Amino acid sequence: MKFSDEFEIRFAEMVPHYPIKRSALVPTLLYAQDEVGFLSDAVIAEIAERLDLTELEVRNVISYYSMLTTKPRGKFNVQVCTNLSCMVRGGEQILDHCKKRLGVGNKGTTLDGLFSVEEVECIGACSWAPAAQVNYDFHENLTAEKMDRVLEDYRRKATP
Repeated sequence: MKFSDEFEIRFAEMVPHYPIKRSALVPTLLYAQDEVGFLSDAVIAEIAERLDLTELEVRNVISYYSMLTTKPRGKFNVQVCTNLSCMVRGGEQILDHCKKRLGVGNKGTTLDGLFSVEEVECIGACSWAPAAQVNYDFHENLTAEKMDRVLEDYRRKATP
């Protein structure tokens, strides 16, 4: 597995900051996922070797965190919170609206590879519910109309 020079620099600078190598696992997985798009078998094997872990140990961590995936996602991963605060304020309706608008089910990806949609438990935006996160950007106090504008903004970003 060959990573970019930027990844290699980040990795080399990050690992010494931790008392044991394995502590760098989650940030390394996030950097790798951002670069490759998902955590493939080759990526998992490479990271396990670099951090002196077994592939099973790496996979166990991946399965724990909803932000990590072993399957390709769309360029824009739309995570809609349906935890209690968001649910009470319409989070499930926002999720259903996104799935209908994009024509995919939960954890589905649009045919053009632009969007993925997934229901998540909590994104830490309870005071601004209902909320969603697209990649690393938060969107709060959502309505169906606001969500449409959010999706359209990302669609525009994808077209040069």
